[in-house]
Amino acid sequence: MKLGLRAKLFLLSLGLIVTSAVAAYTYLRGALERSLVEDVRSDLRVRARLVAREAGDVTLDGPARWQQLALDLGKRAEARVTFIRADGTVFGDSEVALSDLPSMENHRDRPEVLTALAGGEGVSERYSATIRQRMLYVAAPFHRDGKLAGVARVALSLSRVDAAVADLRRLALIAALLAIGVAVVLSSAAAPLAWREARSLTDAARRMAAGDLATRTRSEGQDELGELGRALDQLAEGLSSTLSELRAERDRVSGILTGMQEGVLLVDRNGRVALVNPALREMLLLPPDAQGKTPLEVIRHAELKSLLDETTEHDEARQREIEVAGLRPRRLLVRAVPLAGGQGGTLAVFVDLTDTRRLESLRRDFVANVSHELRTPVTAIRSAAETLDSALDRDPGAARQFLEIIDRNAARLHGLVEDLLDLSRIDSQKYQLAFEAIDLNDFIDHALAMFRERATKKGITLGYASDSDLPPAFADPKALDHVVVNLIDNAVKYCPNGSTVRVHAKKGADSVRITVADDGPGIEERHLPRLFERFYRVDAGRSRELGGTGLGLSIVKNLVEAMGGSVGVESKAGSGTEFFFSLKTQMPELPERSAPNATNEDSGSRQS
Repeated sequence: MKLGLRAKLFLLSLGLIVTSAVAAYTYLRGALERSLVEDVRSDLRVRARLVAREAGDVTLDGPARWQQLALDLGKRAEARVTFIRADGTVFGDSEVALSDLPSMENHRDRPEVLTALAGGEGVSERYSATIRQRMLYVAAPFHRDGKLAGVARVALSLSRVDAAVADLRRLALIAALLAIGVAVVLSSAAAPLAWREARSLTDAARRMAAGDLATRTRSEGQDELGELGRALDQLAEGLSSTLSELRAERDRVSGILTGMQEGVLLVDRNGRVALVNPALREMLLLPPDAQGKTPLEVIRHAELKSLLDETTEHDEARQREIEVAGLRPRRLLVRAVPLAGGQGGTLAVFVDLTDTRRLESLRRDFVANVSHELRTPVTAIRSAAETLDSALDRDPGAARQFLEIIDRNAARLHGLVEDLLDLSRIDSQKYQLAFEAIDLNDFIDHALAMFRERATKKGITLGYASDSDLPPAFADPKALDHVVVNLIDNAVKYCPNGSTVRVHAKKGADSVRITVADDGPGIEERHLPRLFERFYRVDAGRSRELGGTGLGLSIVKNLVEAMGGSVGVESKAGSGTEFFFSLKTQMPELPERSAPNATNEDSGSRQS
């Protein structure tokens, strides 16, 4: 129930009046009652002594005589007079008939009687079941012949005291009602004065609570409401400044989290996901409703849960590499740190090491492959040289064969080193490209002319076709020559006698696609994904026999991509092979190339 200011003032006044009335009544009632009872007690003491003295001075025999004496003394004392023997038996009472005396209870255990039998004056206040009134009892002993003859007890009803207290209660009630009436009048008069300013402060506070922190009360009063208004203005100003700082800090943190490449996961003290940044959502393909769930529900990975649990349990930072399966398998370095403060929780940062680990693996494989490729010709050269030294005088014919072996392997070694140097220059961006418009028809005809003699010896037919309106392509002549010559050389080298090698140039929307196809033995499908990978060979023994270094197609891929194009291969075992690449027909806008990534290095085909 909502109370207005007027009702509150009225209830406050009413509460004060009622409290004051109750306190005054309680105090006055107790004081009046104590005063009246004390007066009655003092009066009864005097009467009790007089009754006891007269009872001790007379000589009476029989209950009837004592009953008559009790009646006489009761009238003179204007009180109830009772005579009690030392054993507690009542043998006279001014308020009880003579016939009823034998049926009265034994009074020896009454407090005032016990005190009187002990030689003092006993006083007691209690409700009398006999006459059904609140009574005040005073008992005094009386003696005969120097011995205790009994106890004379005088009792008086406290009805006058109760009546006086009732009158006081009525007066207090009347005073309270009058005060309440005054409170109603005063609160009705005072409420509008206080309500007007309080209502203004309430409206201002409500607007502030709704978010309008530009609101000000501009209170000028010097009373408590004026101070309250100025305090609200200071509070609004402070909150406005604090909220501006918090918004700026929030936007800054949000920008940092959004711009981070590392994934961030925040788990609250209850073990629920409180925050996930965009990088982690993209990294692990997390659902949009991840917040509020447990980490195991969002990222089903037992090792990650174990890491977070250990961090929380030991309250110290932990770090671990984990592998995440799924549509995008990842290898992640996770560092979990417990958060200090009242809110607690755990912060986990995910660093994607997938490409790093792949590059490390490729680097190890590359070093191993280079070592292996270099060791073979070097070993052949050394062996041939040692044999040549011993056979030079004894068998000149054999010596020439060994010289051919040395020359062939030295040439192979030279080609391998040159290819490695070319790859190194391309990877380090030191291979400078000079783009110009190239007439592909003349360019490809010139390249095919270089292989006609070799093709004729093997009975291989070389052919070229192109669209009639083929536009010029923008490329580096040296790089394009390396690409075209390498692809034609591979086709001629690996095709059997009597095959056909066809080159075709086709116009596209903004590019030209050049295809080198043959009807040779083809390549099994399992080799195609790795065909442009460095040192990868479909038939390693035959490739080395034909003088290949295993780097030709990797160089082709890097050169084509450096010129803004793309390269690919299609083949089936027994159905021939088709290599193709594209070149731009307009000057390409090339971004700055960084060191080759895993994609640049993980492709494959036959390599020369």
